[in-house]
Amino acid sequence: MSWMHWLLLALLAAFLGLLPISRIYALRFGRVILLTIIAAIVVTPFVWLVCSAIKDPSVMNEHSFLPPISRISQATVNLKNFRRLLSDEQTVQGPVNFWRYVLNSLFLASSTTFIAMVFSSMGGYALAKYRFRGRSAILTFMLSSMTIPGVVLLVPNFQVIWRLGFMDTYWALIVPAAVSVFGIFLFRQAILGVPDDLIDAGRIDGCGEFRIYLTVIMPLVRPMTGAFCLITFLGAWNSFLGPYTYLQTQSKLPLPIVLNQYVGVYQQQYGVFLAGTLLAIIPPAILFFALQREFISGLTSGAVKG
Repeated sequence: MSWMHWLLLALLAAFLGLLPISRIYALRFGRVILLTIIAAIVVTPFVWLVCSAIKDPSVMNEHSFLPPISRISQATVNLKNFRRLLSDEQTVQGPVNFWRYVLNSLFLASSTTFIAMVFSSMGGYALAKYRFRGRSAILTFMLSSMTIPGVVLLVPNFQVIWRLGFMDTYWALIVPAAVSVFGIFLFRQAILGVPDDLIDAGRIDGCGEFRIYLTVIMPLVRPMTGAFCLITFLGAWNSFLGPYTYLQTQSKLPLPIVLNQYVGVYQQQYGVFLAGTLLAIIPPAILFFALQREFISGLTSGAVKG
């Protein structure tokens, strides 16, 4: 039996030993142990990623995590994968650094998120608070369009983008993502909970429609805005099919495409790939921790009706 089996047996014995003494303390102990095991299972892939990123390529497939303590040295654990990742890469257009790809992904994800947030919130506000002819038909059409897989529209979108002259430019990725049907419905449901009296009060005070949108509506739907921005940023940051289809210049590629090249047909540098993956998860993690309160509030808003 391994040390893990002995540890589990010891914890089980401690639980059974506490059970006759105090049922309350035994249940608390069992709850803490269960949560600790679940947390360990969740954290294990990240620990494996860190260990694989700092292992030398020569011992990449010899150990699941790090080598034994007796074998840990500069030859087995080092930063060779990071040095290879951060070194300049020679391309047809000249040398390109890894941080250029990071900036490409940051620009695409940030611009896509901001533009989609603006247009989606405006569309949600219009569908929630304005009464006009054809609104129900528009809602039905938008809801129906969400049932169509995005891959089905890849060829028509490619033809439109090619005719507009957007090929090999960031416009090919930003313009189609500028309006999100999912985002419009998300904001519409949040704005429906805003009282009409607040909007009427703003109009009485002399506010224009755009100022009401900025100073009245958006502050009240801040949790939903944070949730939508986080979801949209993660989707744009991890996007692969769109950049792979529309971008050809190496210096314009985002991180997912570049990292995939390290495990392609002609080279399989798994250590470099894992090192890049470790660096690539840092910006989304920072954004999540910054918006986690708004994200949770946005997802739970409207869950309970008083």
